[in-house]
Amino acid sequence: MTSPANVDVCSLDIGIGGMTCASCVGRVEKALKRVPGVQAATVNLATESARIAFSADEAQAAPMEALLRRAVRDAGYEPKAADAAIDAPDAGAWADFAPVAWGLALSVPLVMPMLGDLLGQHWMLSALWQFALATPVQFLLGARFYVAGWHALKNGSGNMDLLVALGTTAGWALSVWLWLSAPSGAMVHLYFEGSALVISLVLLGKWLEVRAKRQTTSAIRALHALRPERAHLLRPEGEVDVPVAEVLVGDTLVVKPGERFAVDGCLQEGTTQVDESMLTGESLPVVKEVGARVTGGSINGDGRVLVRVTAVGAKTMLSNIIRLVEDAQAAKAPIQRLVDQVSAVFVPVVLLLALLTLLAWWLTGHSFELALIRAVAVLVIACPCALGLATPVAIMAGTGVAAKYGILIKDAQALELAHQVNVVAFDKTGTLTIGRPQLTALLGADALYLVPSGAAVAVDRDLLQICASLQSGSEHPLAHAVMACATTQGVALLPLADAHTVSGRGTEGQVAGQRYALGSLRWMQELQARAPLAATGAQFFERAQALESQGASVSALAQQQDGVWTLRALLAFSDEPKPGAKEAIAQLRARGIRTVMVSGDNWGAARAMAQRLGLDASPGSPEVVAEVLPGDKAAKIAALKGDRHAHYTVAMVGDGVNDAPALAAADVGMAMSNVGGGGTDVAMHAAGITLMRGEPRLVAAALDISRRTVAKIRQNLFWAFFYNVAGIPLAALGYLNPVLAGAAMALSSVSVMANALLLKRWKGP
Repeated sequence: MTSPANVDVCSLDIGIGGMTCASCVGRVEKALKRVPGVQAATVNLATESARIAFSADEAQAAPMEALLRRAVRDAGYEPKAADAAIDAPDAGAWADFAPVAWGLALSVPLVMPMLGDLLGQHWMLSALWQFALATPVQFLLGARFYVAGWHALKNGSGNMDLLVALGTTAGWALSVWLWLSAPSGAMVHLYFEGSALVISLVLLGKWLEVRAKRQTTSAIRALHALRPERAHLLRPEGEVDVPVAEVLVGDTLVVKPGERFAVDGCLQEGTTQVDESMLTGESLPVVKEVGARVTGGSINGDGRVLVRVTAVGAKTMLSNIIRLVEDAQAAKAPIQRLVDQVSAVFVPVVLLLALLTLLAWWLTGHSFELALIRAVAVLVIACPCALGLATPVAIMAGTGVAAKYGILIKDAQALELAHQVNVVAFDKTGTLTIGRPQLTALLGADALYLVPSGAAVAVDRDLLQICASLQSGSEHPLAHAVMACATTQGVALLPLADAHTVSGRGTEGQVAGQRYALGSLRWMQELQARAPLAATGAQFFERAQALESQGASVSALAQQQDGVWTLRALLAFSDEPKPGAKEAIAQLRARGIRTVMVSGDNWGAARAMAQRLGLDASPGSPEVVAEVLPGDKAAKIAALKGDRHAHYTVAMVGDGVNDAPALAAADVGMAMSNVGGGGTDVAMHAAGITLMRGEPRLVAAALDISRRTVAKIRQNLFWAFFYNVAGIPLAALGYLNPVLAGAAMALSSVSVMANALLLKRWKGP
């Protein structure tokens, strides 16, 4: 939808109290979408919240929130703060159990005569006592069903509360009519115990459901709990404790041993070890020295350190993680569309079936009393509640436990698609390799100069000085390797002018008045760079091929003279595979998933690394794709998806800015993040799943939790539909009385919640 230039598309979260089933979800969504300016509204029964997208400028934003809250209230529900359910204090395991306890206490005496009959005892209460026990349950404890059902009727729809209210009221009214119309002294069978016990069982089921919901939101609660309330701000007069909300970017904070870092920052003074397990799932502490990034919520080790603040509030990594998890848990999976379609017609269909049941039994010669009881059983057993919970509780449990192990699932669609992945494409540098290459050789016009770390080797310092000066403004990993070597050798940098980066090729600029280019051999061929002498030219490229065959990434330095580029040096870089990378590929292969390594390196270096990783490195192998420019990675992913032999579901794993288009092009994008990194932020936004630590084995783990979560969704939907498809006919045919029907309805919701919570037992790598 196109909006005027002065209108923004805003998003707002609202908590909603009083929803009980999928029909409630549909009604709230309709009410919100009727508000002028609303573009989309998604309501989540499990989180009891709504996310609304609407068009509004800043002046209209506040009134729009008021209109949305009023729409929720007019629909019969209670608008709340978006995070009310998360921030609510834990009231204990038995919170809000009193209505359930009263209902059971009043219902048990009504049920005891049924048990007595099995034992040959006559414990039947008088009709007056049955009335006295059942009526408070029906109209006091069951008042919530009448209120919610009435609001549903006023809005021209129905919900679970309406079904319970109609069914139990019919049973209670029938009992009163039979009691009052019976001859004096006659013993008649009444149904007070049915209506009272149904309400008590439904209340018990809802209470158990609320308890289970608290467990599904435990991941969000744990993340919120990581944020300290106060920080030690360092001022000229000394340390001052201030609320974290008052901390500004650029402030200096003191963090003492054992304390949590309040916000994101850069270590300014001191050395320590930091526990980042809450973000990355990595249990081992990470050593941090001056200049290292630290993340809010992580725990300082045994050193007192000073931190310069780099991000506060919603800009911190922890806030970003919380937002990603909340977004995933608030979203609807594509499979939920079927549930929404069923829920829209569920209650009217059940009411019609109950009416048909009543007429069928009555018109076939049975008493009106029996016909009404059969209809009541149909009303009571119908359970749109389980349908509404089946998908969101599984998503909440799955995304929550995944976050615990450093796997952030950004949206429900990525979660649902990931279990179908049969091809995983890995970017090489920084994903399968450590991503910190070292300069291992510098080949000048006349000789080969080795540059091993710490070795006393004669180095052409002039060439190294030119290369380092040219790379001084680049963030490329190979540029960092050159700079690190120059620092180790004590080489001073020369002034750099008119420098610019040529995407996927290298850097060009002016050093000490001369024009230089440093980049790939392909770029040198495009520049038609030549060697000073024919003999040394052949020697250059022979040595380049030899270095590539040994697994090195090779770049070249060229100088422009009279409009002609002349080769001055070759630089060889080496990288190491990440620990666990080979094992990760083996895990994927064991599951029948094809793996592909995509690299911008030359074929020799790519095949050498592929061989070390256990990939097929033979010429023509489909498992190695090399010499790919950053802009062409997305096309390679598209080619994998549309293979001529079969359609594949492709996951792309990358870590840098240049991987973002490929991550977006894949069916499932996985961004491998270094906590607090810079370039990975772009990749995280493009990907549906973020791996919070550079551990390749998390890829298989992400696919596994997706598979398990989707399995739980399908199991929950099966049982939710099964309860209704099997239960309603059984009730209509007389095989279930209202009490058993009420127990089955309560059990359906509880079983769906319990099944989803089994995901919390999943263990990541």
